[in-house]
Amino acid sequence: MVQHVEWRIRVIHAGVTIVDAPRVVRVLETSQPPAYYIAPEFVDDSSFVTSATRTLCEWKGLATYASVDLAGVDTGNPVNALDPVADAAWTYRTPTPAFTELADHWAFYAQRFDECWVDDERVVGNDGSFYGGWITNNVTGPFKGGPGTLHW
Repeated sequence: MVQHVEWRIRVIHAGVTIVDAPRVVRVLETSQPPAYYIAPEFVDDSSFVTSATRTLCEWKGLATYASVDLAGVDTGNPVNALDPVADAAWTYRTPTPAFTELADHWAFYAQRFDECWVDDERVVGNDGSFYGGWITNNVTGPFKGGPGTLHW
């Protein structure tokens, strides 16, 4: 299910704000916490590095990925080199007809960033590395992603 919500979504890593969006598209899927898809005008993609990773969702289509590399960004952090956040964000360039609203919107793995927020609530990332759901107080599990949950 696709919902347009007027919630502020933020993604922050190493003190750098990558996303600050006043509204987003929220996707609700079976056995997963919601994923938030952010319009490109609210995403600072200057630190994105295109990834070779591709995945196919039977419902949404082919997803392409980007890593986030802040190595050349002044983060105010005294550490000179930051490791890139591999395959941290994904987008559907040409989603299936049922999900055309997601075209070129970016979603982010909350478990790979320092901070993700829905309004003023800090998000808990989905267990595992496959599902990119964002867990907040208004959603309840169980959720796929943890050990032993892939096939239920």
